[in-house]
This record gives sequence, structure tokens and C-alpha cells, in this order.
Amino acid sequence: MDRQNQVIRTSKREATGVTPYALTYGHDAILPTEIAVQSLRIAHQHGRIDTLNKLLAGKQAVSRAYNRRVKNKSFEEGEIVWKAVLPLGTHIDGYGKWSPIWEGPFIIKQILGMGAYRLQDRDGDVHAAPINGKW
Repeated sequence: MDRQNQVIRTSKREATGVTPYALTYGHDAILPTEIAVQSLRIAHQHGRIDTLNKLLAGKQAVSRAYNRRVKNKSFEEGEIVWKAVLPLGTHIDGYGKWSPIWEGPFIIKQILGMGAYRLQDRDGDVHAAPINGKW
């Protein structure tokens, strides 16, 4: 929803004294900024802050459970690796599902820190641009 439509739906009308949103849904709209700062208006609306806090706690629990299964991978100099060509799920026109996802193999030439590496191809050419270990 663009900003202009949001303002129109959340502004009180002179004739009715309420917003179109309130007429439709039975309560005033909650703007994202009000959620972020936890405004008093929201706190007094039927325990919505409690509900929001429960939602946020649930999201954090899901995030912790997911992150527990994520395994960080680091590489050593001299290891042979493949480099991602495309993000997973994307395709090159004309290749369809046969689009190349990886290219290589490459050799880890130098560890730059913070998950960055310098790669060398089989011909011995070192790539000038470093690459993130995620890719």
C-alpha cells in the first residue's frame, strides 16, 4: 500500500468523525511506527501489546530453533571449492532448469578474514575480486 492510500484510510473524515479503516474493521489502524515504539494508544486497545509481544517471542523462538541447525563452514588454504553462479531457484533464459548453479573447481588461495576468500582457478590464475564464503 502506498503512502497516499495509507493516509486516506487512516485519516478521520469530517462527516463521520471516524476513519474509513475503523468503519470497515471496527477499530483504528495500527501503523508500523506505533508498533515499534509501543504507543499508549495501542497499549490500551484490548491487550494488543501483549499479543504483539507473544508474536515477537514466537518469532524469536523459531529463529533460535532454525539457527541451531545452521552449521557455519570455514575453508582452509588449499581446499578445493565450487563457486555459486546463480542464487538457488533462479534460471538463465534458454537453459531453464538446466541453468548452471555452480562453477569451478577453485582452490582457496588466501583467507582474507570475515568469511572472505581469494580463489585461484585450475590454470593458476588468481581472481582479483574476493568472494564471500557463503557463495
